[in-house]
Amino acid sequence: MKKRNMAMIHYQVGEMDGVSLEMEKWKATFENMGHSVTFVAGHLGTAEGVLIEEIYHHTPLAERLRHNMLWGFGDYASDDEYRRELEAASAVIEEKFTQFVEANSINFLVAENIWSVLANPAVALAIGRVVEKFQMPTIAHSHDFFWEKIGHWYLTCATAVELAQRWIPPRFDFVKHAVINQRSQQQLWQRKGMPSTVVPNIFEFDEVWTVDAYNHDFRQTVGLKESDIVILQGTRVVQRKGIELAVDFVKALNDPERRRQLAASGLYDGRPFDGNTRIVLVMAGYTQDDDTGWYVDHLKQKIERAAIDAVFIEDWIGADRATRNGRKQYSLWDAYVFADFVTYPSFWEGWGNQLLEALKAKLPILIYEYLVYEQDIKPRGFDLVSLGNRISGKDDLGLVQVDQKIVEAAADRAVRLLSDGEYRKAVVEKNYQIAREHYSMDALGTYLNDLMQQFEE
Repeated sequence: MKKRNMAMIHYQVGEMDGVSLEMEKWKATFENMGHSVTFVAGHLGTAEGVLIEEIYHHTPLAERLRHNMLWGFGDYASDDEYRRELEAASAVIEEKFTQFVEANSINFLVAENIWSVLANPAVALAIGRVVEKFQMPTIAHSHDFFWEKIGHWYLTCATAVELAQRWIPPRFDFVKHAVINQRSQQQLWQRKGMPSTVVPNIFEFDEVWTVDAYNHDFRQTVGLKESDIVILQGTRVVQRKGIELAVDFVKALNDPERRRQLAASGLYDGRPFDGNTRIVLVMAGYTQDDDTGWYVDHLKQKIERAAIDAVFIEDWIGADRATRNGRKQYSLWDAYVFADFVTYPSFWEGWGNQLLEALKAKLPILIYEYLVYEQDIKPRGFDLVSLGNRISGKDDLGLVQVDQKIVEAAADRAVRLLSDGEYRKAVVEKNYQIAREHYSMDALGTYLNDLMQQFEE
């Protein structure tokens, strides 16, 4: 197999979003295969790479282009005016990326989500033109597509329609498509007639997460007591993560009868449970991607109404351990070390990175059975606490609900997982072994080797 000088491009790297995390794994695997890999992004976070700031998706220009392409055409007098701004933004990115490609003799590209979600439409156009100009072998790695977005999106103008038809994603013989689940594979074929390879998200299962000299003060730093039961929500705080269902779960778990059961048995690790023990929902992900403009506020209102203990700790969590603005920063993995239970109630996911993290951490998991979980992951045989697969409605805050009987049943099972150490160990060990077999770095090496072989044919 040819050794390639690769670039991997995304709006951002070195952060805790699923794409950034997955890029690190792909990079390590490609390098183990003998390829050279450079990250290119509009925001580098804690990663090393080449910065092209115009690629970033959280700028006023990028957000304006995205909103007027998908959500409502209100900032431009005409389609021609929109096209002029899109073309001007794209030209800057195209020039800078071309210079990078030529200066570094890049001969292979891995494009992460830039031809699928339209988070910054100018990037899709610019990188597409560069790839076409150089006839560059490329993997278009699409974690999700704009047509999967929640809400009433539509292509607002002729330019939007043209861009989506031509570039989302592009159709070239030298571009091979990789998706992360069977549904996306089916959708890409049905909508575009494009074949693709499913490469599921994976995780590093060999590294051990444990209490150490750096993270030993984690609970104290973020405002938790040693006696607290930590219910960790490790995802970003965005609407499709369904975090309101985690609030319902924690409220049910905090019911007086369930507290009595926990007090009678004690916790799985020998800690006592008494009237002072808090059951705390800990939200570790960042809130800046709330596209609704209201979800985070409504979630906080629900938490207040439910009268549960909950904390947002994004200010202490980053992609890596570091000191940020004079504040000690922990990695997300540190949060798992101190968690007792993980909630993952997303009603839409392209895959489920935080699910794999929780499986690796050997923690019991509450899950809403989103479509990709049902189709791609559940058949492996995992034993998780389920909220089912049906949203029963929304409350007056616009937050989703499931049948309360299902929530109560989930809380009952969680009591056993929090109190019966032997039962808990059997469940989490079984889940860990299944995940390690199918979603490890070794498995990724096989997937990517097979994908790269397509460029040798």
